Parts: sequence; structure tokens; C-alpha cells
Amino acid sequence: MTLKPRITAEAASQSMAEIEPKYRPQEAKVEADRCLYCFDAPCIMACPTGIDIPGFIKKIATHNLTGAARVILESNILGASCARVCPTSVLCEGACVMLDRDEKPIKIGRLQRYATDHVFDNKINVFPVKARPNGRKAALIGGGPASLGCAAELARLGYQVVIFEKKPEAGGLNTYGIAYYKLTPEVSLAEVNLVKSLGVEIRTGIEVGKDIAMDKILAEYDAVFLGVGLGNTLKLDIPGEDKQGVVEALEFIDWIHTRPLHQVPVGERVAVIGCGNTAIDAVTQAKRLGAKEATIIYRRGEEDMPAYEYEYEIAKKDGCAFLFHTAPVEVIGNGSVTALKLVKTRNNAEGKAEVVPGSEFTKEFDMVIKALGQQKQVSMLKKLVPDLALDKAGRVVCDAQTGQTNVEKVFVGGDARNGGREVVNAVAEGKKAARGIHAWLGGQVTAGPVQNSRLGNKDGITGSGFDHPARVPELEAAYYQSKNEVRHG
Repeated sequence: MTLKPRITAEAASQSMAEIEPKYRPQEAKVEADRCLYCFDAPCIMACPTGIDIPGFIKKIATHNLTGAARVILESNILGASCARVCPTSVLCEGACVMLDRDEKPIKIGRLQRYATDHVFDNKINVFPVKARPNGRKAALIGGGPASLGCAAELARLGYQVVIFEKKPEAGGLNTYGIAYYKLTPEVSLAEVNLVKSLGVEIRTGIEVGKDIAMDKILAEYDAVFLGVGLGNTLKLDIPGEDKQGVVEALEFIDWIHTRPLHQVPVGERVAVIGCGNTAIDAVTQAKRLGAKEATIIYRRGEEDMPAYEYEYEIAKKDGCAFLFHTAPVEVIGNGSVTALKLVKTRNNAEGKAEVVPGSEFTKEFDMVIKALGQQKQVSMLKKLVPDLALDKAGRVVCDAQTGQTNVEKVFVGGDARNGGREVVNAVAEGKKAARGIHAWLGGQVTAGPVQNSRLGNKDGITGSGFDHPARVPELEAAYYQSKNEVRHG
């Protein structure tokens, strides 16, 4: 097996450094001063957690960094992580009105990081006053972003909250599964500690259904939140998949987050199967950790890849290669990977990828990383809650606004609910579930945040993206469709 560490500690530190360093004070001030502080801020509508973006940027402009961070963290307790990993080009920054003026959008993500880094670096407690206990208890299964978002909201409503997490640390993919150059485990764990500071108890190393019975949890707690996320990577289902050197993308990224960077084993010639954002994370980090070649293999074309454009650009700049319209048919090797047998593909009349006859070829690789997406945890969910309703895709069925499932006491959020979206979506769904729990247990119905500028205005859009987030690509698609309907109507 040829997987081995390939670079020094110093080289690893440099190659895996964050893509964009945090702003210096003058840079942040200049960028904040560009903001127009819109009356109907579309950036707020595009943020699934409804952060008052012009509000926190104005505070940065007036040097009130603690106040800016408080505005962010009140809406999104994982605001530091989201500042680094959110696809801002299709969310807040993609909605910025500066684009309508043919100018660059406000760098909302970097400004958000600047404010949140200030309070974390200086150990400033932005929530010094704990809520008065209301006598209710809630159990949260899984310690990822959805559960952390739910836990923070419940704690601030006075609940006694306990999170059960089977891994040694909470944080989910923020701690274990996002590219190191985007988000380090230290940032994620600082946010976990912030949630703990609100009075939330996190019991790690405990797997529900194994170390503690779900029936016991349902009996002892007033409400239960499922934030279990997704399962293992989908299989290739080709001969040789069990050979040494074939690993899951999230397993590879986990190595990076749990070992010294210069001790992470990697192949000399690495193939990554798939072309989503996780695949890009894997191929780029393999290259940065010393792989001579790192290649994405994708059965469809460049225009079909699910990865975001900016992720694709990162990989290309790092020297990663792409084999589009190509699929693996066999992993070759005597025990360990030595090559992949590949075949060319094309899209048929129905738009589906099909094999081009006689197009097989072999290419040398000594490491194969599977990044085909993750399985839904159907069997685990059914084992924990046998009566739980799931849809045909394996997602938990629930009320869209409250997260309540068909099992009255059980609520859900995050990937188990949406099938796999962004960290910010998971946090928002966790918050919605917390408010749903509170209302169901007889508490006050809590509406989503409302743009301050819209107060008293009865016409047009009110509220924020928390209730109805508006992703930019979806808005653009609807716009062009309406234009075509008018043209051809």
C-alpha cells in the first residue's frame, strides 16, 4: 500500500492555510463603508438564518465589533463557521444590490468572520445572561449544526438541553468533514463551547440505540430532536472496491481533522470519484498534501457538476485534473490499488449518462476516494423511531415551519430532513424546530426575525430569509422563466 505522508509539517501548514486571511481593521472598515444599508435588504432574504446583515455591517463601520458579533450570533449561533463555509455567491453576496450596479458585492462572509473572530479571539461572552429555567427538558440526538442551532435556541428559551453525540467531539461535519483550508476544527469547537456556555449539556461518546435506549430518552424528556445527518458514502458497486487504498471522502477528510497534517497518508496518484463539493474538498486537499496527481472522475459533463463554480475554480488553481464523461468500471490491483479501468460516457436523448461502447481504458492510480454522496440513515431512523414517516428519498417527513414529525414528541432538522444542504440551512432548521417545540409545549409562538427597516410597512416582502430563504439561482431561474412566458404568451 503506497498511502503515506508526503510533505513536511511546515509545508502542510502553508499548503492548507485558509484561502482568504481575515481582514485587518482598515480593510474591514473600507469594506463595511461600501454597504448601502438597503431598506429592503435582499441579502437578509437570501440568508436562511435571517441575519440582519446591514445591521452588523453598520456596527463594524462604527467599530462596534462585539455588537456586530452579537447581531450575527443571535440569528446564527454558528456564524463563525458559516462565515467560512457558506456558498455566499448563491446566498447573501449573490443577492447584493451592488451587483445591479456592476460592482463587486459586499464581502459579507469575510466581514462576518471579522466580527465573530473578534469575540472568539478575545473570549468575549456575547450572551452573559442565561435564561430563567422553564422546567422543561429536551434531548437532541446528534451533535452537528442542526442540533447545535436547536440547542442554542432552546437554551435561550429556558429549556434544560442535553445533546447525545457518538463521536468524541460535537460539531458534526464542521469538526470532522469540511476542507481544512476552509474551516479548522478549532473554529468549530469554539462554537460548540459557545453553545455549552448557554447551559447546554453535551454528552459525547454516547450512541443512542446502543449506549442508551431511545425509549428511555422518549420517556425522560419532554421533546426529542433528531439531528443525525447522513450516513456512509454511497458505494461504487464495481469489482475491486474493497482493495486497500479505496477510501470514503469523509473518512479521508476526517484523517485531516484528527491527525497532524504532515502525518496524513495520501497516494501519489489520487482519483476522486464524483464532482460535488465534497469531491472538490477531497481532491484539492489530496493535492495540497503532496499527491503528484489528483484527478476528479465524473460520469457527466462540466456543465452538469453539482459543485459550486468557486469550488471548481479552487481545484483548478491547485492543479487538479478533471476527467468528465468518464466512469470507473473496475479497481485494479493485487491487494492494493494500482489502477482504474475507466469508460467514456455520453448523455443520451433522455439526458442520462450512458457508456460509449468500446471506450474502455486504464489509468494508473494508487488511491481512490469515493465522493458519490451519502446514504440516508433509513434503517437507523426506523430502529430509533419505528413509526417515523419517511418519504421515498429517505428523508424524514415533517412540518416545514416547526420540524414536527408524525411522532408527536419528535422533531427533526438538518440533513435527515432536507437530504443534504448547507450548514446554514441546518442551523435554521434546528432553530425552527426549537420554536416548534416551544409552541407545542405551550410556550409562546415565536415568529421569525423581521427586517427592522420593514417594521410598519404592510406592503411587499416582510420578515427575512429565516421563514422563506431565497436562493439566488432559484430567483434567477424564476425571473428568466417569467420573461420567456411574457415573450411567448
